[in-house]
Amino acid sequence: MPIIDHSQAPEVPWRPGYRKWDVAGHEQGVTSTFSINTADPGAGAPLHTHTIDELIVIMEGTLEVVMDGETRTVGPNHTVVIPPGAEHGFRVTGEGTAHLLVFFPALNPYSEEHTHYLEGARPASVSE
Repeated sequence: MPIIDHSQAPEVPWRPGYRKWDVAGHEQGVTSTFSINTADPGAGAPLHTHTIDELIVIMEGTLEVVMDGETRTVGPNHTVVIPPGAEHGFRVTGEGTAHLLVFFPALNPYSEEHTHYLEGARPASVSE
């Protein structure tokens, strides 16, 4: 029975001001991906799309989320539900670090197969 000690999850180099720890994935025998993330004010993700669902749970902090041309400010205890094909991105607003939980129903969700960047680029640490 896989039980993960979050303090032992490997940190994945991601973006400036944005830290990511992969908690569950291939090594645990599942076909989905779950990560814990922190992002400093101003950090986030550029506009992009996925071929799969994405769920972002905001535990602490505030995000300015853009999805399909609509911009919303979203705070703690909310989940951003992103359906396949939705153009989306976000950045942390306010003074505090955001703490996020991110789920994808696939392995390697940031690969070219699953993610297309409309702005910016994919993190260098993403393997294809």
